[in-house]
Parts: sequence; structure tokens; C-alpha cells
Amino acid sequence: QVQLVESGGGLVQAGGSLRLSCTASGRTFNSYAMGWFRQAPGKEREFVAAISWGGSGTHYADSVKGRFTISRDNTRNTVYLQMNSLKPEDTAVHYCAASRVRVGLPASPTAYDYWGQGTQVTVSS
Repeated sequence: QVQLVESGGGLVQAGGSLRLSCTASGRTFNSYAMGWFRQAPGKEREFVAAISWGGSGTHYADSVKGRFTISRDNTRNTVYLQMNSLKPEDTAVHYCAASRVRVGLPASPTAYDYWGQGTQVTVSS
């Protein structure tokens, strides 16, 4: 069992930056690939970014490529999402998730086994 707790969301103006953090409980954090997803009101949950268990592999949605960076610190059981050049369309509840998949970096929510409670990101124009 893994429990995930996100933090770092908030209100920011367009063009600004935020860094989200997700801290996991348990001693097996480094055996999970980690992902970030987001869900805006009335829309389906969508993939944002993923990182391999060791941190050497990353994958991004086209909509955030070049603006967002995912990273992890396995000594702190934490995964980060650095978000730069934020746009109003980035407004959503952002979730982190853990996947036991060992090959590839899944973009489908169904490939993830554990989820955090989410943190709100609001970007004003």
C-alpha cells in the first residue's frame, strides 16, 4: 500500500511558475513509476507527465512539453512537477499517481495503482 500526498498548488498569473510535490509513504517508493495527471471541471482526467522508477526516463504530454519538468528524489520519497510559463488552460486539479508497471511510462490512468487526493492549480489570465 502506498499513500500519496500532493502539495504546492495555488493561484498564479499566466506566465508564472509553480512547483508541485508529491510525497509517498512506505519504503518501496523507488519501485514505482510515478505520474502526474490533471482534471479540469467537466473534463476527463488527462496525462501530464511520467517518470521511471530510477528517474532516467521521462514522458510528457504535448501540451506541457518544454514548459513542465518532472523529477524525483528517491531518498525523500518525493516526485516533483515544475511548471513554468503557466497558461489559463493549465487550470485543474493535479494528481500524482504510482504505477507498478516496470516497462515503459504509461499515460493511461488505468495503469496507475495509487493516487493522491489532488491539489488545485489555478492560472489567471
